[in-house]
Amino acid sequence: MKAIVVREFGVPDVMKLEEVSIPQVSEKQVLVKIEAVGINPVDTYRRSGLYPVKPLLPYTPGSDAAGTIIELGEGVKKFSVGQRVYVSDNLSGAYAEFALCSENQVHKLPDSVSFEEGAGVNVPYSTAYRALFQKAHVKPSETVLIHGASGGVGIAAVQFARGNGLNIIGTAGTNEGLQLIKEQGVQHALNHHEDNYLDEVLKITNGQGVDVILEMLANVNLNKDLTVIKKGGRLVIIGNRGKIEFDPRLAMSKDATLKGMTLLNVENSDWIVIHAAIGACLEKGLIRPVIGERFKLEDAPKAHESIITSNAYGKIVLIP
Repeated sequence: MKAIVVREFGVPDVMKLEEVSIPQVSEKQVLVKIEAVGINPVDTYRRSGLYPVKPLLPYTPGSDAAGTIIELGEGVKKFSVGQRVYVSDNLSGAYAEFALCSENQVHKLPDSVSFEEGAGVNVPYSTAYRALFQKAHVKPSETVLIHGASGGVGIAAVQFARGNGLNIIGTAGTNEGLQLIKEQGVQHALNHHEDNYLDEVLKITNGQGVDVILEMLANVNLNKDLTVIKKGGRLVIIGNRGKIEFDPRLAMSKDATLKGMTLLNVENSDWIVIHAAIGACLEKGLIRPVIGERFKLEDAPKAHESIITSNAYGKIVLIP
């Protein structure tokens, strides 16, 4: 089969398309024919060698994908050959034509959801669900500011918030992104490239500030966020790309709670809740990934460049 292989950490071009053996299925495992692969920022951090937990070289990148089960290992009870699934992690790497997964790493993909959409489910929607419900503990009628709402995680958060009765303020950096988040249910869409755009947050909330902030780029926005958070508000740091000089008094004066998160720390009991919620919402049509760009498998380096350098707009996928 064809797969992307990384033999040294570095720039996107270290990813090469190679011919490798199809993984062999063992007990409690399934083999999935991959139809689409989801690209996540964490993929770029691992490939560069900057991620705290480094994969062993050589490796095939990617955790998220969608496709069809073509082989079952002994003892697999929950799935059948031919079943459509989305992949929440795997044992062999998703940037490939086939991926080996343990039984608990695949999840039913409704017929109404395309493979490309399915490839955009796991990291964005797991992140958004955990941030909103397991970290911020949002309640209906609260106001949430989603900083970077037009990206994969941002759109997921908008859809979950919309379905749970929250008032949503979202930011994006382009007219295209602003239109997208309005279509997804953001009541107040702000351009985060404009000067003093956060003044609008205080106007919208009658000077009170927002109950919850989801932050995708903390090194740029953290201090500014704390000027528009409500007294007793909660801020969840989802993404960061550098260091920042931070004034703790901004948090102290608001009695604000700051929480960091990474999916690496999610316990199995929380994963069960997350995927149960995602599955139910997919079935009901309450959530649906938005696809921004599509690349061929051999163009994985271009996909990595795009996810870091481009203005966020939906989900980037690879097509084997």
